[in-house]
Amino acid sequence: MSLKHLEKKIDKALKKGQKDSVVEPVRLDRDSKFKFRCYPGVSCFTKCCRNMNIILTPYDIIRLKHRLGLSSDLFLRLYTEPELLGITRIPVARLKMLEDEGGRCPFVTKDGCQVYSDRPVCCRYYPVGLASLRQQEQHAGEEEEFFFLVKEPHCKGFEEDTEWTVELWREDQGSDFYDRMNREWMELLLRKRSFGEETEMPPKARELFFMVSTNMERFRSFVFESRFLDTYKVDGKILRKILDDDVELMQFGFEYLKVAIFGAESDIIKLREDILNATVKKIIKRRKKRRRRLERLAKGRR
Repeated sequence: MSLKHLEKKIDKALKKGQKDSVVEPVRLDRDSKFKFRCYPGVSCFTKCCRNMNIILTPYDIIRLKHRLGLSSDLFLRLYTEPELLGITRIPVARLKMLEDEGGRCPFVTKDGCQVYSDRPVCCRYYPVGLASLRQQEQHAGEEEEFFFLVKEPHCKGFEEDTEWTVELWREDQGSDFYDRMNREWMELLLRKRSFGEETEMPPKARELFFMVSTNMERFRSFVFESRFLDTYKVDGKILRKILDDDVELMQFGFEYLKVAIFGAESDIIKLREDILNATVKKIIKRRKKRRRRLERLAKGRR
């Protein structure tokens, strides 16, 4: 990717030149400094917690449902709405705002966030946004990260004297840890996006993606109570880990989605040999049948 092309993508990501943009058109790195403090005494306290479009990551859901002592089914029913994400059309869970209370986040009161230590990753970013540019030409697979400030008109936190570097802010907010937890999920979104808008995910694949990404209880039942283990070979040590640990199961789920939906190979989830052989035979049979049909059509046109 040329420097000129890279700069154009950065400018677009930062919304440079848009008068109504809340994104400050300055590219930051981890050592960049800024002043900010949010606390109950600031006049705008919790105003940023209204009318937000918060897409919950799989790790967000695990943390929040555990905090509230709810099953995945009940948490999703009470606090989320399903949504197809942007051009990827991947199914995700969006946090429902309380429309009859001015669009307030359901976890926020006048005293602040009631789930603060388990708040979603997007809340941890604020007011430092993260952008990532994937360099696909000379440096395939490499990514360049940069940061930017989100300055909303109502926010008085920037008038405070507390100084941070981007690195210290992200460390204080736990952003890097959440990013590590969500990285493989983000890779799945990027993988789907690389296929283009015209490539639709079949309905059954969407249902599978949503279940694995949002509902650990249902996914665990799927693994241990369906024919999953008759189809796939999984090491016993991994099975023991995912039996009780939602985070381990989440990571296992990301690997499974890569195999089941995107056709990638995996070191920990492999088709059993008899299933693989049967699948290969079915593919060969379908191809032969299609070839014979095409040959008959060709003869009919002569």
